[in-house]
Amino acid sequence: MTGPANVHGTAIVLGSTGLLFVGPSGAGKSSVALHCIHEARTRGLFAALVSDDQVLVCEEDGRLVARAPESIAGLAEVRGAGIVKVETVEKAVLNQAIRPVAPPFAERLPPEGEIFEVLPGHILPLTRLPLLAGCTAFSILATIHPEILRD
Repeated sequence: MTGPANVHGTAIVLGSTGLLFVGPSGAGKSSVALHCIHEARTRGLFAALVSDDQVLVCEEDGRLVARAPESIAGLAEVRGAGIVKVETVEKAVLNQAIRPVAPPFAERLPPEGEIFEVLPGHILPLTRLPLLAGCTAFSILATIHPEILRD
């Protein structure tokens, strides 16, 4: 077991898939993650927050595991509205990194095989999640990763 490292991001679970939303401040990590939790629940899927803004990540048995710092467990920031309480799980295995991106896009297609190094030598596959007018973040995520709907 290595870590934990404090990663700037938001970690959630949809079904049995652990997602780590990453990107610069103001990119929409928290709002997109909270939207995905809400939309998944309306479809009858299990969904919960692990941690918002700060995610403690460590390696356990070859897997990356996310937890919340005790001081912010169960809380999320809704930018412009404040801090809210959200149903959480204590920890989750991370399967995928998600980077919300807003138009205009520098590239039409992302590079193949993108990764996000969470800890030195420990990576997650990275998916860019375009935030498009007229589409919900959850619907785009489910289109890119339909397996989240089957968990």
